[in-house]
Amino acid sequence: MRIVIAPDKFKGSLSAPDVARHLETGLRSATADRPGTLGQEGTLEVLRIPVADGGEGTLDAAVGSGFIRRSAVVSGPTGQPLTAEFAVRGREAVIEMAAASGLAVLPNYDGGRPGSATARTASSVGTGELIRAALDAGCRHIILGVGGSANTDGGAGVLQGLGARMLDANGNELPVGGAALAHLASIDFSGFDTRLEESRFILASDVDNPLLGPEGAAAIFGPQKGATAADVGELDAALANFVQVLAAEIGPRAVKAANAPGAGAAGGVGYAAIAALAASRRPGIDVVLEFTRLAERLAGADLVITGEGSLDEQSLLGKTPMGVARAAAEAGVPVLAVCGRTTLSQEQQESSGFRKVYPLTALESNVEICIAEAGRLLEELGQHIGADLTHSAYTKEPLNV
Repeated sequence: MRIVIAPDKFKGSLSAPDVARHLETGLRSATADRPGTLGQEGTLEVLRIPVADGGEGTLDAAVGSGFIRRSAVVSGPTGQPLTAEFAVRGREAVIEMAAASGLAVLPNYDGGRPGSATARTASSVGTGELIRAALDAGCRHIILGVGGSANTDGGAGVLQGLGARMLDANGNELPVGGAALAHLASIDFSGFDTRLEESRFILASDVDNPLLGPEGAAAIFGPQKGATAADVGELDAALANFVQVLAAEIGPRAVKAANAPGAGAAGGVGYAAIAALAASRRPGIDVVLEFTRLAERLAGADLVITGEGSLDEQSLLGKTPMGVARAAAEAGVPVLAVCGRTTLSQEQQESSGFRKVYPLTALESNVEICIAEAGRLLEELGQHIGADLTHSAYTKEPLNV
């Protein structure tokens, strides 16, 4: 029997590779002592394929699919140097911007909301520097997975990391960060990396917000990054100025890009990617499933197990489990889901294509314990799934056990 385990991370608990590993351990332990069942040597094949939706975890998904992990020292969101990773396969690179410019890499970050100063000054320079590192590695097809950012700078930092200079009316270079863009008068592209002209970018994002206005980067996502109501207004106005100055440099496409779906992603990094790097925006899960080659790796599978930390109504809007379930349905393979907890009704689960959903809360009602001991509980879930499989509950064909 061949089982594909293709989960996303359990945020705050385990990475996707760890989720898959614990599930496999549970599956094998459930059947190891039953001669003639799934546990018989040579009868159970497990293929682990970590996946993601384009945000955090995208790098793990790439490495799990044959990309080579690389690293570079870049500028963190508040300017401190940090070592960030990216992934390379031939001339293709996967960059997870959160690794260089995310909330999680802020100095002394404790998982809470940063302060106002950080919201105004955090930048995406490090993401631009990671792109440059990928260019140095010979990559010319770059997938930019966005999400979890600390900045609201419209991606101006990305352009700075690639050699552009943001100047005020006196020709002085501006400090980084979104608030400083209020004083932007011109952009000097003379030092912009020329290798970008021969490069192709994919913006992997499910966010469809524009850059500006009440649904824009500052208004919707700024408060999560510590922005006060006053900061939101200031940042939105600064971003609007950035658009006008960029349009004077590269033409009207800069104005059009501000209204493009996804321009507001990652504090506006989506905007810079679309306007200045000519990136094509695609749903993150589609991009990840493509480079992991999930569809072709499902060939011959008897079962798929997917999941994420919280399986809820948001999951139905294109998150990882739905993408995997769609691929499994197209391949004619039944699919199960594991999760920390679920709010989906039985009808929603079935309409989503899941034969059954296994939440950790079915084993442990205390959510804090589920988060802290997710690995142990996932192994226990794996044992339950393994026991169900030996009774032919979910496979395409009845098992002869």
